[in-house]
Amino acid sequence: MANSGINRQGIAKLMRDLQREFDRQGPIRVPVHTSMPELPPLGSGTTVNNYNGPVFNGDVSGAQIAWGNDTVTQNQQHESTVTAGFEDLARFVTDLLRQLPEVGLSDEDREDAESAAQDVLTEITQPEPEPGRLRRAVTMLRGVLAPVANGVVAGAAEGAQEWAQTAISGLS
Repeated sequence: MANSGINRQGIAKLMRDLQREFDRQGPIRVPVHTSMPELPPLGSGTTVNNYNGPVFNGDVSGAQIAWGNDTVTQNQQHESTVTAGFEDLARFVTDLLRQLPEVGLSDEDREDAESAAQDVLTEITQPEPEPGRLRRAVTMLRGVLAPVANGVVAGAAEGAQEWAQTAISGLS
């Protein structure tokens, strides 16, 4: 799947800014006025279906749904073939993604790093990876990890600085 040009970081920033504004304003109240429609008389030939679960009218291929859960964890595995010559990078970035939550990055930085890593993996599974797009994604990933590698990130997990230095050198 090629990058659709969606600015994920811009959207995430917009969502944070909106949430901050909503938090500042307090509760939002919207007056609601309803009028009851007239129900058809019983036995008029009208069929009423009461569903006690999700109803899908259309294609749901690849969809995941959780219903009636307090908490849920879902995973999907998309099998993709890595373009020849990029296998080591794919393994490295996959390991990096797996270890990323343990580093101690802020939620925003972790999301940026995950997004950049996913962009790398998406690009190297294309039949002909675009070098510029791949280079930008790797640069973004190194940029997010640089403050950790330099010891600037407060609250980073023990050993995170050394891990980030190794990660950055592995992405070079």
